[in-house]
Amino acid sequence: MFTGIVAEAGTIQSIQTTPKSIALTVRARSCGAGLKPGDSVAVNGCCLTVVKLSGRGGSRLIQFDLLKESWKRTNFQYAVVGGLVNLERALRADAEFGGHFVTGHVDGLGKIIRWEKSGADHVLDISAPSEVMRYLIFKGSVAVDGISLTVSAVRKKDFRIWIIPHTLNITALRERKVGDSVNLEVDMLGKYVEKFLNLRSRR
Repeated sequence: MFTGIVAEAGTIQSIQTTPKSIALTVRARSCGAGLKPGDSVAVNGCCLTVVKLSGRGGSRLIQFDLLKESWKRTNFQYAVVGGLVNLERALRADAEFGGHFVTGHVDGLGKIIRWEKSGADHVLDISAPSEVMRYLIFKGSVAVDGISLTVSAVRKKDFRIWIIPHTLNITALRERKVGDSVNLEVDMLGKYVEKFLNLRSRR
């Protein structure tokens, strides 16, 4: 379980294809401290398992193995060495809960259709598939590349969010541009409500 409060933007060091998976190695500057093989990390909002570590302290190389199916269903398929990815450690039971419930299971890919500065902030418009749009509501929560954000407008095929300077500075959003794909995860509470209502309607 995660909260969508990104700790840092890590840098992709290598991408290696193997017969069974794709090995993704990321350099973390701080969130590698105390990490061990088997731990979960949200990388661009996708829950991945640490398989190998090198280095000491917080600055470490972290290797993840991804199934090719996961690679194709996320924006990892567009990843390049030197690119940035958002990193968040799994939520501890005694930790502060600052965002919203994020599982690390990507629901779909969105595409940035507007990304520009507006005053001190930035406005970000994202087009999304219908299976994602159906769960978005005004002032509801959505995870964009693993970042917990508030929806400020919902239209038929896209939605809007506002990015404050702090979020821009610490996440991979600072290198995104119009046309880029982003991982989207909707608030799972909406999915549960929909399921319960559907079950009641069948009775």
